[in-house]
Amino acid sequence: MSIWWVAMVLGFAYAACRFLLMLIPPNVPSIDVDTSDVVDDGSQTKDNSFIYIPRRGRPTDKVQCYEPATMKYLGFFPALQPDEVKEHVAQAKKAQKIWANSSFKQRRQFLRILLKYIIEHQELICEISSRDTGKTMVDASLGEIMTTCEKITWLLAEGERWLKPEYRSSGRSMLHKTARVEFHPLGVIGAIVPWNYPFHNIFNPMLAAVFSGNSIVIKVSEHASWSSCFYFRIIQAALAAVGAPENLVDVITGFAETGEALVSSVDKIIFVGSPGVGKMIMRKASETLTPVTLELGGKDAFIVCEDADVTHVAQIAVRGVLQGSGQNCAGAERFYVHRDIYSSFVAQVVKIVKSVTVGPPLAGKCDMGAICMPDHTERLQSLVNDALDKGAEIAGRGNFGNLGSDAVDQFFPPTIIVNVNHSMQVMQEEAFGPIMPIMKFSSDEEVIRLANDSKYGLGCAIFSGNQRRANKIASQIYCGVVAINDFASTYMCQSLPFGGVKHSGFGRFAGIEGLRACCLVKSVAQDRWWPYVKSILPKPIQYPVSDNAFEFQMSLVEGLYDLNMWDRLRALINVVKMLTDRSPHPANGRRMD
Repeated sequence: MSIWWVAMVLGFAYAACRFLLMLIPPNVPSIDVDTSDVVDDGSQTKDNSFIYIPRRGRPTDKVQCYEPATMKYLGFFPALQPDEVKEHVAQAKKAQKIWANSSFKQRRQFLRILLKYIIEHQELICEISSRDTGKTMVDASLGEIMTTCEKITWLLAEGERWLKPEYRSSGRSMLHKTARVEFHPLGVIGAIVPWNYPFHNIFNPMLAAVFSGNSIVIKVSEHASWSSCFYFRIIQAALAAVGAPENLVDVITGFAETGEALVSSVDKIIFVGSPGVGKMIMRKASETLTPVTLELGGKDAFIVCEDADVTHVAQIAVRGVLQGSGQNCAGAERFYVHRDIYSSFVAQVVKIVKSVTVGPPLAGKCDMGAICMPDHTERLQSLVNDALDKGAEIAGRGNFGNLGSDAVDQFFPPTIIVNVNHSMQVMQEEAFGPIMPIMKFSSDEEVIRLANDSKYGLGCAIFSGNQRRANKIASQIYCGVVAINDFASTYMCQSLPFGGVKHSGFGRFAGIEGLRACCLVKSVAQDRWWPYVKSILPKPIQYPVSDNAFEFQMSLVEGLYDLNMWDRLRALINVVKMLTDRSPHPANGRRMD
C-alpha cells in the first residue's frame, strides 16, 4: 500500500512540475522585418498611386503586381530566366549541405521564432494577403494564420519523432538482424505554389522541407508575388536568427519558363495548381526523373443527410463555399441534400447568403472580398449561365457593398443555384468561386454514386445525425480527405496527410506522410548481436553448392513458413541435420541448383 502511495505522490509531483514548467515562457528572440515598403500609411493618395490595367497576351520580363479589389498598382518583380533559376538552386544546394547537419534543437528554435512573429504580427500578415489577393481579414486569419500556426505547433511537438529512425520487425528468416527505416534529407526541394493563400502556401512546404533538413526554392504565383516576397523576409530574418546558412530558403518570381527551369533543377518538386499545369509539370519532371507531389484542386462534395441538423449545417455550408471568395482547392463545390430536407436547407442558406455583403475588404465592413484572377468573374458567370440554360434557377445572391462608381469587375456575388444536375458544367468543372449548386438525392446509394461521378477526388464533407451512417458513406467515396459533420477540419489536423486522387493529383503533403515525403527513405538491416553473432551463408549453399542445396532450401522454407507447426518442426530438424552432416558432397555431381 505504501508503495502505491509513494508512486501516486511522485506522479502528482511530476505532473505539477510539468505544469509549472509550461508556465515559463520559452526564450525566443524577436526578429525585425522591414515593412516600410508594404505598409499603407495613408500617404498613397490618388495623386501618387494609379490603377493598373493588366496586359493581355504574353508576359514581359517583369511580374506586375496590383490589388485585385481596387486594381491599385503595387510594384513589380523580376521574371527570372532559366539560367538564373539554376543559380538560385545551386546556392540552395550549398546551403543544404550545411543545414543537413543541424540539430533538431536549432530547427525547433527557427519554428518558435516564426511562430512568435506570426502571433505578434497577425494583422500585418493578413492585411498584406488581403491587399494582394482580395480576401477579407477574417478569411486571411482562417486560411493563412491558423493553418500555419497549427503546422508549426505540430512540428514542434511531433516533427522530430517522425524523422527519427523507425525500427521494424525483421521477419522469421532475419531474427538475428535489426531492421529500421532512416529518413535523410533529399537535398533541394522545389515548390510551385498558387496565389490563393500566399502566406500559407509558402510556409507550408518550407516548414516541412527545412525541418527535415532540406533547402527549398519556391516559385510563387505571378498573381501574389508582392505579398510572397514580403513573407520571404520573415523567413530570412528567422533563419538568420538561428545561424542558418544563407540561401537555405529562396523565393523566386516569374512565369512558366521560371517554373519549368525549377522542375528540372531540384531533387523533388511540389506543385499546387490546376490539372493542366500539373500534367506539364509531370512531363518536364519525367526528363530528369524528378519525383513530384501534385495537388491539383477538386470538386468537393458536401453531403447533407435527412437526419442532419439543418440550422447547424447551413452556416458551415456557406462558410465552405464563400471562404476566400470560394477560391479554395478544397472548397465545397457540389452540394447534395436529401429531398426530405431540401427545401428547408435551401431556405436557410439563401437567408444567410442574402445577408452577405461583397466589397473591397479593407474599405469597410464586408463579408466577402474580390476575385483575384483577371477575367475569372466572366468564367464564373458562364458557369451560371450554362446551368440556367439547362433548367437550373438562381435561388438567391449576395449583395454588393462599398462599391463606388470607380469599382472594378473583380467582384462576383455569392450565388445559390437549385434544380441542378450533372449535365451542367457547374457540377463538373472546378468553379473556384462563390457558387453553391444544390442537388437533391433520395438514398445513400444514390449520393455515393453522384459524389464519385467526378474527375476530381480531393475531399468531401458528410453530415448526418448518425456517425456510423456518415462513416459508411465516407468509406465508399473515392477521395483523399473526408470530414464527418464538419467541413475542411482534416486540414486543421496537421498530423493528417493532405492530397487527392484522379485529377486532384497524387502524393501527400502535411502530416507524417508529407514530412517524410521530403526525405530519402532508407532501409537498413544489420546484425543484432554483432560481433558475437555474424551472418554466414549456410554450408549447403556456399559456392560451389552442395548436391543437397535445393533440398536444404526447401526444408528451410518449410521450417520457417509452413502453416502446420509440426511440419515446421520436422523441417527444421532436417535443416539441422544437413548443417551438421560432415560427409562430403562432391561438387562435380548432379546438383539441384
